[in-house]
Amino acid sequence: MAAMSQPAEDAIGEVVSLWRYPVKSMMGEELNAAEVGKRGLLGDRAYALLDASDGRIASAKNPRKWPEMFQYRAAFVEPPHSGAKMPAVRVTLPDGTVFASDEANLQESLSRALGRKVTLASAESSRERQAEEYWPDIDGLDYRETVTDFDLPDGTFFDCAVIHVLATATLDRLRELYPQGRFEVRRFRPNVVVETFEHVKDFVEDTWIGQTLRVGDEVRLAVTGPCPRCVMITLDQGDLPRDPGILRTAAQTMRSMSVCTPPYCGAGGSAAVTPSGWSPGPRQSRLDHRADQRKISAMWSPAR
Repeated sequence: MAAMSQPAEDAIGEVVSLWRYPVKSMMGEELNAAEVGKRGLLGDRAYALLDASDGRIASAKNPRKWPEMFQYRAAFVEPPHSGAKMPAVRVTLPDGTVFASDEANLQESLSRALGRKVTLASAESSRERQAEEYWPDIDGLDYRETVTDFDLPDGTFFDCAVIHVLATATLDRLRELYPQGRFEVRRFRPNVVVETFEHVKDFVEDTWIGQTLRVGDEVRLAVTGPCPRCVMITLDQGDLPRDPGILRTAAQTMRSMSVCTPPYCGAGGSAAVTPSGWSPGPRQSRLDHRADQRKISAMWSPAR
């Protein structure tokens, strides 16, 4: 019997930052390390706001309804641990007021600040939910100047895939195409940012689709498809100004629209991935910034 071919492996860069967003559509927290499981980084999108009037998830994808979501910031009061109850989150309002999710008046305060009655829901107890997306009038999008609904996977607050990987090569290429735009990591809300080696150029994530990324010794990420872009990347946050040119550039120069998976919408960008190949045993795999654990390589399956 002929020996089975082994996957080839190419080093592509290093993990330079990790991000988690405890409350969907709010600003999140940069991490030094994170546990990774079948639902991505532990604690990512663990909570979301529900519109009391229709039960939909509050999402910055519809800024006409939720115009200031990116002015709110969420962070865990203590790190989450696998097998334990999800800890409370600390929410900072635009005026600097801080509330913890286990405070009785949090939902009243959020409702008053947002101008809509909302409740804070946990993904652990969530049923299937819907959210809305506004499509601006930009060439290259599937819809123009309208709002559509989309379903979130049952029991989660993810739009679709559970981990989002962004390569610095993509940001560098977008800056070349639209020099006046500020293509910064925080616009794209990734979980894992990969600083690609000098020989890795252009929209490299397109070449990862269908392959496996190995990070350090433990983590394997099966790249399931592209992460299409939406109006969220144009919104102002902190010192970043509102800039429709960010989405226009992505929509008109990236190929991902042809392979997007519902409920994603918009123009393409970085790879959307789901974890696979976990180390044996009950514990989660781990991502951290130790030098020997941030190397990332692409594992290419042999042609059939």
